[in-house]
Amino acid sequence: MATVMQKIKDIEDEMARTQKNKATAHHLGLLKAKLAKLRRELLTPSSKGGAGAGEGFDVTKSGDARVGLVGFPSVGKSTLLNKLTGTYSEVASYEFTTLTCIPGVIVYRGAKIQLLDLPGIIEGAKDGKGRGRQVISTARTCSCILIVLDAIKPITHKRIIEKELEGFGIRLNKEPPNLTFRKKDKGGINLTSTVTDTHLDLETVKAICGEYRIHNADINLRYDATADDLIDVIEGSRIYMPCIYVVNKIDQITLEELEILDKLPHYCPISAHLEWNLDGLLEKIWEYLNLTRIYTKPKGMNPDYEDPVILSSKKRTAEDFCNKIHKDMLKQFKYALVWGSSVKHKPQRVGKEHELEDEDVVQIIKKV
Repeated sequence: MATVMQKIKDIEDEMARTQKNKATAHHLGLLKAKLAKLRRELLTPSSKGGAGAGEGFDVTKSGDARVGLVGFPSVGKSTLLNKLTGTYSEVASYEFTTLTCIPGVIVYRGAKIQLLDLPGIIEGAKDGKGRGRQVISTARTCSCILIVLDAIKPITHKRIIEKELEGFGIRLNKEPPNLTFRKKDKGGINLTSTVTDTHLDLETVKAICGEYRIHNADINLRYDATADDLIDVIEGSRIYMPCIYVVNKIDQITLEELEILDKLPHYCPISAHLEWNLDGLLEKIWEYLNLTRIYTKPKGMNPDYEDPVILSSKKRTAEDFCNKIHKDMLKQFKYALVWGSSVKHKPQRVGKEHELEDEDVVQIIKKV
């Protein structure tokens, strides 16, 4: 492990020393690819011996979505979990009170949202320090991340946590790179682009691909991509998820300081201890999770508005709705009657490919 760590440090030092310009872009691209490979080695340690996931980290996924609380020790993550879910996570005024992963559940607008209180991460977590690896590996399974920051501590903590998460292949509030990468058997590296490239040229692309022992591939750029974007696509293990920066303990700062913090994007100010703006935080979590509520309507009865079926924004067809209720339902599916914003007529007869919208009412008609 020490040798991989040392290699990572050497490469990071060399990147810090290298000036960024067109002449060094090729060299920096190569170093970034080497760094990504070493990080992956660190993430997937050999199966011989070594510590397992660690007590309390194997939390069963439950509910419709999973939200992880990530932050430095003693920023108020446990207090926030206690106030939102009623679950007891030990709270004290010293650092590193929470040592395992504590789950809780919020029921909000009919959806069950699992909230995970993860132990505080320290700088260097991505390199295996503290319990960083387990914390960030659990964070990778979440649908949304809340980075909890302390209003009275330096805002540079935000950048440190982002760097730790990015080192583990988690991309916050970003879309997957709009480029296609296809391996082939022969023909060398072929780079095509629909825009003017300022970051990548053929030499840099060849160097990055060479580091992964890829010598034949077609790469098509649909926007001005960077070396990092290309490495993300080649690695393929990147996770893109929404993130909210929760600034806690706002009761201890002035109004002027709060107005400065207000300029941060994706930000929500709260005071967990005094329960300030917790409703606003729940509203923002709901907005970022982008869930779709579908109400069921049994034949000849009123719709059930108490217990909606929750679908994700990416999987919300009538087929996904049937699978969520029961895996055998699709075999008996004839058509569905839908009331709501996804259809013109009320009701409208639709097939299983029809995309549903939030708060639609659906009645499934089965084959006789």
